[in-house]
Amino acid sequence: MKFLRIIAFPLSVIYGLIVAIRNKMYDLGILRSREFEIPVISVGNLCVGGTGKTPHIEYLIRLLKGEFYIATLSRGYGRKTSGFLLADTQSTASDIGDEPLQFKRKYSNVRVAVDANRINGIAELQKNYPSLQSILLDDAFQHRAVRPGLSIVLTDYSKLYVNDFVMPTGSLREFKSGIIRADIIIVTKCPLILLPIERKRLLNEIRPMPHQHVYFSFIKYGDFIPLNGGEQKNPFTKEFYFERNYSILLLTGIANTSPLEYYLKDKVKNLQRAKYPDHHRFTQNDLGNIKKIFNNIAAPNKIILTTEKDAMRLKGPEYAEAIKDLPVFYIPIEIDFHDKDKEQFNEQITHYVRANQKYGSVYSK
Repeated sequence: MKFLRIIAFPLSVIYGLIVAIRNKMYDLGILRSREFEIPVISVGNLCVGGTGKTPHIEYLIRLLKGEFYIATLSRGYGRKTSGFLLADTQSTASDIGDEPLQFKRKYSNVRVAVDANRINGIAELQKNYPSLQSILLDDAFQHRAVRPGLSIVLTDYSKLYVNDFVMPTGSLREFKSGIIRADIIIVTKCPLILLPIERKRLLNEIRPMPHQHVYFSFIKYGDFIPLNGGEQKNPFTKEFYFERNYSILLLTGIANTSPLEYYLKDKVKNLQRAKYPDHHRFTQNDLGNIKKIFNNIAAPNKIILTTEKDAMRLKGPEYAEAIKDLPVFYIPIEIDFHDKDKEQFNEQITHYVRANQKYGSVYSK
């Protein structure tokens, strides 16, 4: 694999130069970036997936929804529809994509929309909801046609962008110099304990510009929730399964499973994996193979565990018959910040949204 990446180096340079030229055209105004009067916050990354955009968007939703009338706008990766679409209670992952569906099901009062054309998506949201006070753009750092008021870039603690390279040799979507466009850099998936000396090391590697703030976040895992239980909460905590030495078949279709595998490996009797590509749309054949793997686990106490994002796809009606008799659970996650980062991050975000209200707050909780 390393040899193949070395061979692909010339392709990486060519690809990186093409993207760099495109970025320069936006910087010089040859290609136009549009700004909006409404506060727009972009959450993205330099690399291809796996940095934790979804739980960070959800953190922003929880932070802002009590005070402001907000909406999220995503591309809707993997959906079978096209153009601008608003999520509602009947939406499926096929309609809007798994991540937007997750936002809508968890935060029903938040407006959730999808559109590959972010300019059109923002315009449609404002037309439909004139009182909107902020829009969260999901995975839009490379979408230069929109100039957000605040740009957040995520980078994985175990694979900082500064130590990566452009695809296909590495996993970056553009040269790492593109980080200059970020206002906030969040190092995600940090250890639960982050020593000051480690924080200093990371800052020395990142070397933020004067205009950039760097924060450090970590993952918090919730209790297992039965996939077929609707909105009903699981009566047992995750510790119930850990204490009884359950075997777990971990079913995933996400970019990076390492943090979840690390979290589970010492807590269960046997951890088996069924890995699929990011945003994978499971087929009936996939589910048949998963059922075989599960049935071959020689343990009286066993369950299938998946991620919350994968659960959004598995809840589709086309899967109901295939998984109705299987003990499938999903594990929700949230992020939090280390030390004083939480207070400072919250203040920076809320100050930006408050300070950029054209007509002042009109939203009441």
